[in-house]
Amino acid sequence: MKKFSFLFFLFIGVSAFAQRYGEIGATVGGMYYLGDLNPGKQFMQTQPAFGGFVRHNFNERLAVKAALTFGKIKGDDAVSKRNPLRNLNFESDLTDIAGTFEFNFFNYFIGSQRHFVTPYMYGGAALFLFNPKGIVNGSLTELRPLGTEGQGSAMYPDRKEYSKIAFAVPFGIGIKYSLNNFIGMSLDWSMRKTFTDYLDDVSTTYYLDLAGSVPGEVSEVELASDPTLRHNAGMQRGDSSNNDWYSIVSVSVSLKLNYLQRTRCLNIFY
Repeated sequence: MKKFSFLFFLFIGVSAFAQRYGEIGATVGGMYYLGDLNPGKQFMQTQPAFGGFVRHNFNERLAVKAALTFGKIKGDDAVSKRNPLRNLNFESDLTDIAGTFEFNFFNYFIGSQRHFVTPYMYGGAALFLFNPKGIVNGSLTELRPLGTEGQGSAMYPDRKEYSKIAFAVPFGIGIKYSLNNFIGMSLDWSMRKTFTDYLDDVSTTYYLDLAGSVPGEVSEVELASDPTLRHNAGMQRGDSSNNDWYSIVSVSVSLKLNYLQRTRCLNIFY
């Protein structure tokens, strides 16, 4: 009986030492986009972002995290100077729901006296909601219902209206820091590889013959598709070979949740 008791409390002690605990936290930072209107300039037109998360730490090295982030992305040919003759612009509110696995490089946990700081990396899957809008005739207008590249038109029956819900693969790096026995913070930078090319409402070709049109006589969809009125149907408007990306940079503060309270109490016998 004594041997059984010793093994039992030894097991409990080892389990507690594994530092299995949870966290709940909040994030604040920025969000930006990479795509046809900004092919490669990091942090261009970064917009505010905020959210919350829960994290379960399996041990000092491995954790899983579920996060909800709200933000906005923007793009503008006039700002990136990528294609001034195209002169397109957009902005979109974006809601990101992500689940990721994390790997700490050191044996980190909130309250650790030895490894109170660690770099880490992570990856997983995300679902996000977006709705691109652009300035048309001086007003911010939803672009998707206009079918700016002929979505739903007789000219391009194969171009279907794109969904405002899409998937992404998030991955990133960061650093965690334990402030005390109950509070931790982190700084991280993640990229989201999406499975849509329409974050900015730009992907393929023009579909209306607009060259030579008089600005006062054109429709809203014509101006949304080609603000400069210098392009014909079939001319390149975007690059459909590369999907869009977005990025989140954030600072997080989290509160340690000791939901294995019973295990922690039994550990005093070990």
